[in-house]
Amino acid sequence: MVLGVVMASFRVYLIAALLLAISNQAAGAVKPAVAARDHIELEQRITGILEKHKVPGMSAVIVNRGGIVWTAGIGQMDVAAGTPVSSDTLFRIGSISKTFVGLAALKLVEEGRLSLDSPVRSLVPQVEFTNQWEDTDPVRVVHLLEHTTGWDNLRLKELAHSDPKPATLAEGLAVGPESRSSRWRPGTRFAYSNSGPAVMAAIIEKITGKRFETYIQETFLKPIGLPTSDYFLTPRSAQLLSKTYRQDGRTPFPYWHIVMRPSGALNASAREMGAYLQFFLGRGEIDGRRILSEASIQRMERPTTTWGAQGGLKTGYGVHNFTTLDGQGFLWHGHNGGVDGGLSQMQYLAEHGVGYFFAINTANMGAYREIDKELRAYVARDLRKPVLPAAQPVSQDVAREFQGWYSPINPPRKLMGFMGILGLSRVSFEGDQIRISSPFGPSNSLASIDGRHFRHENQSAATIALMDSADGRLMQSSSITNAKVSPALAWLQIVSVYLFLLALISVPVFALVWGPRWMLRRMRGVPNLHVRVLPLLAVLSLGAVALIFGLVGEDVITRFGHLTPWSMGLTLATYAFAVLSFASLWAALRADRRGMNRFAYFHSLGVSVIFILATLYLGYWGTIGIRTWA
Repeated sequence: MVLGVVMASFRVYLIAALLLAISNQAAGAVKPAVAARDHIELEQRITGILEKHKVPGMSAVIVNRGGIVWTAGIGQMDVAAGTPVSSDTLFRIGSISKTFVGLAALKLVEEGRLSLDSPVRSLVPQVEFTNQWEDTDPVRVVHLLEHTTGWDNLRLKELAHSDPKPATLAEGLAVGPESRSSRWRPGTRFAYSNSGPAVMAAIIEKITGKRFETYIQETFLKPIGLPTSDYFLTPRSAQLLSKTYRQDGRTPFPYWHIVMRPSGALNASAREMGAYLQFFLGRGEIDGRRILSEASIQRMERPTTTWGAQGGLKTGYGVHNFTTLDGQGFLWHGHNGGVDGGLSQMQYLAEHGVGYFFAINTANMGAYREIDKELRAYVARDLRKPVLPAAQPVSQDVAREFQGWYSPINPPRKLMGFMGILGLSRVSFEGDQIRISSPFGPSNSLASIDGRHFRHENQSAATIALMDSADGRLMQSSSITNAKVSPALAWLQIVSVYLFLLALISVPVFALVWGPRWMLRRMRGVPNLHVRVLPLLAVLSLGAVALIFGLVGEDVITRFGHLTPWSMGLTLATYAFAVLSFASLWAALRADRRGMNRFAYFHSLGVSVIFILATLYLGYWGTIGIRTWA
């Protein structure tokens, strides 16, 4: 219960992680939408979605190689003023901004001014980061571009930094250098990190001698056809820019001056994003002008450095470009984005020459998913579905070697590693099928392509690979690395989770039995009442954690990213759980059991031991005494 609340709350402030999960979900299990018949019906459906989810406005575009097929602005860009959205309204496109970092890096490679294999430290020694494997496995340029540095995602204090001045790139990188520490050998596991593109931008600035935003404007935005797109809130962009709104669809967020601008600060319109999509469909060429080579575009779309890519998976994260499969077998490329009060999506089918973009001005994930489903179905409605590979049997040797338990080993932040226990899965085989079962969630079956690579139903390529690596025996998906663990460790973790949940539930339930009696003063003379009270206080301290997250709501970044009563309350509540857990055990061990209810005593003793083990586990991952503002 509490773990679920914490997990959900962290997902709120890590919007990029949410979108990453959507990009890499098992789309084969999702029933495709029945496509709208025409643009009129499509717009009607989208309007209904916006109204259902209280989203004030959105802008969208559909393109093919010949140009824009359909574009529309729906709803309002400014609710208070009643200003309607148009196709020229600027929206915050979030992490789609990263694609321009990738283009810039590949442009410099084409010009012979940069190598993707160059060690980062040799290029920008002034940028702080740590890597204990630097002598043998340095952080390279390609690792910045494919999110395989092993660095944490941004700290909340970095997300909360909103300087309207605005901050320079160097100032932004100085806010939280401690987040840039490799947790595993670079170039092996994927972990989405918003500081990577900013460090790449510092390299671009050093090579070109220009401010990053100026270089992007001159080299890509203007030549491709995005003249009004801007990284800054200027008087001109302010007139064109949609406000961003809270979930109520009425209350606007203040403008977020993102400290890592290259990672997510670009504002763009649907019409201009249509030109950007045409650039990708033209394989680096638009309106007869070659801006980037076709080989560079293809490299951008191809993951290379993760274990998954090395193991033969086509899906994953290339040079700031996702490659994903949908439920009809189509292989999509693109990126999505999210900011406070805004979500966006850019997707294209390179082989078929079609694509779409949309942005909404509320961070409503339900609306985002439904609109994305409608546009994806409409764009692909007349396309011939890819041929699905025939299923192949899994050899007895592979089945024997790879069956067993697996645990994820690449959390987006070290702090979130404690939730890895919920990602446990059991792998088994039957004929040409692999079954992935979870003790805490749904199960999936996938078909074998060649005995080591597996695809979901209706998908044309593998999304799971079985492989041996320096990290051990792995079950690798597009973005998650799962390492094989012993059955003993797996069952220990499973039993621990359920015992912890049982303790959390049983303590307040038992308190409902003795609590009323105590309030009615019918427990006078009952010894060692504190032995019952202390575990209850420990549970209430976790309840306080859940309450704090609930009250913070959509203001996670501002209230937790600074030293506030909310962030300090969270710190104190987690410390309280630890202190009360140890105090509970101390009280139970020192209590005189004479005259004490045996069930009450052993229940308190048992839950105290469980809470101490939970404290040690959470403390190992840095959750106890968490300082979200640091």
